[in-house]
Amino acid sequence: MNDGSGDARGLAVEILRKVLDRAHPLDDALDRQPGLDSLSLRDRAFARHLVATTLRRLGQIDDLIGRCLERPLPERAARTRQILRIGAAQLLFLGTPPHAAVSTAVKLAAADFDGRYKRLVNGVLRGLDREGRAWVLDQDAARLNTPDWLWNAWRDAYGEDTTRGIAEAHLAEPPLDLSVSGSPESWAGRLDAAVLPGGSLRRFAGGAVRDLPGYADGGWWVQDAAAALPARLLGGVAGQRVLDLCAAPGGKTAQLAAAGARVTAVDRSDKRLDRLRGNLRRLGLDAETVTADAAVWRPDEPFGAILLDAPCSATGTLRRRPDVAWHKSPAEIDKLAGVQDRLLSAAADMLAPGGRLVFCTCSLQPEEGPDRVDAFLADRSGWTREPVALAEATGLDGAVTAAGDLRTLPFHWAERGGIDGFFAARLHRL
Repeated sequence: MNDGSGDARGLAVEILRKVLDRAHPLDDALDRQPGLDSLSLRDRAFARHLVATTLRRLGQIDDLIGRCLERPLPERAARTRQILRIGAAQLLFLGTPPHAAVSTAVKLAAADFDGRYKRLVNGVLRGLDREGRAWVLDQDAARLNTPDWLWNAWRDAYGEDTTRGIAEAHLAEPPLDLSVSGSPESWAGRLDAAVLPGGSLRRFAGGAVRDLPGYADGGWWVQDAAAALPARLLGGVAGQRVLDLCAAPGGKTAQLAAAGARVTAVDRSDKRLDRLRGNLRRLGLDAETVTADAAVWRPDEPFGAILLDAPCSATGTLRRRPDVAWHKSPAEIDKLAGVQDRLLSAAADMLAPGGRLVFCTCSLQPEEGPDRVDAFLADRSGWTREPVALAEATGLDGAVTAAGDLRTLPFHWAERGGIDGFFAARLHRL
């Protein structure tokens, strides 16, 4: 096809192979896919949207394809499986004209095994074009697109209705949220964005982020509205020394620096810190950066305020990172919980008496949130939870738990487009 969309579909297949067959993170697969940057802006956006939609609807898509196959595809037909998946996503969830979705898929299949699966791809996709839309109406989309272990874990933690609400929120493409260092109202009109409670901007229109007004001038940075909440729990930080642990890619560092804090940002990855430094330069903000393992690094003197955004399973971010659902496992949750315990203990050692420590994760798993805080408080004397006030939850009804922690869920602000799942607890050293 001379409009480049055929190339976009071929690249989408290769990206899916990296994500689903080789367990590469989606963001890395997109950033490193040869040929993607050579496409037009429109075709590049189409390829990204096609991959994200396929991952977001993967359980449904595999169920639909399975209805059209007499026997499962063999392991060697891994590329054919991804061709069928992107074909089904176009036909049933993206509204692509059937002739375009089917013909390009057949063309891609012709390159494998001397075209051995070409007729199969054609037959399956034409069958889905005839029957698939009716089948979709009978599917339980929320359940099919959530792996069993995640569904069961959320059901145990939140109950059936809340679990279904979480899973349904993951099916929608999320809007773009921005944090600004100046007045949100002054940027809202220029960016065609709405001002959310708390000051984040939300933009529903498309377009490349780097081409939006104010990007080159450093007027704002991309940050989900939920991710912007934990730094605010430190309160007024102007003039204070604040430690940001596990800081990259730097959204919270920028928040703190924009609020007037003297920030020290620590991360074990110098490559990720380079990205943080570049963002700060673009924004005209300053912070000290340290490449180190936060579990073992220690400052010359303690800090009065610390923000620890600990590494986690990221199950709260499936709206934006649908690959996470298919990559994580209960064993990995247990391993990450141990990492969080070590980091929380280290952060506590670096906080001055009377100081505040905010511990947060972008996970929906209790093992990576309240369970870690409960274990920490049970093990250490001289510490207490400082409950989050309802006003600090910025209009998110039900986001403050009985224990006084912050817990956002993906269906919060559903009428505004949802929000990432985040946990944050504020701890006070007596």
